[in-house]
Amino acid sequence: IRDEESGYNKDLFCIPKHYEEDLERVFIPHGLILDRTERLARDIMQDMGSHHIVALCVLKGGYKFFADLLDHIKALNQNGDKSVPVTVDFVRIKSYC
Repeated sequence: IRDEESGYNKDLFCIPKHYEEDLERVFIPHGLILDRTERLARDIMQDMGSHHIVALCVLKGGYKFFADLLDHIKALNQNGDKSVPVTVDFVRIKSYC
């Protein structure tokens, strides 16, 4: 996102009531994030070829993105012409310091 990007008016989105006062604008719509996540899953599948994928999620903040990414990879495994084994694991980090 460029510095001069103004984003989208928050009135164009369904914002939870408890966030309405805290938000001014939306910079990246959820649909665009989902689209890019699906594209990332396709790129991972293409780059990995038939190699085993080991997916590691850093808990709490990354869980939703991780789940969406794995859903796309799972769909590609089921609907594609090849299936790649996927191992999933989680790590919890107390502090980034």
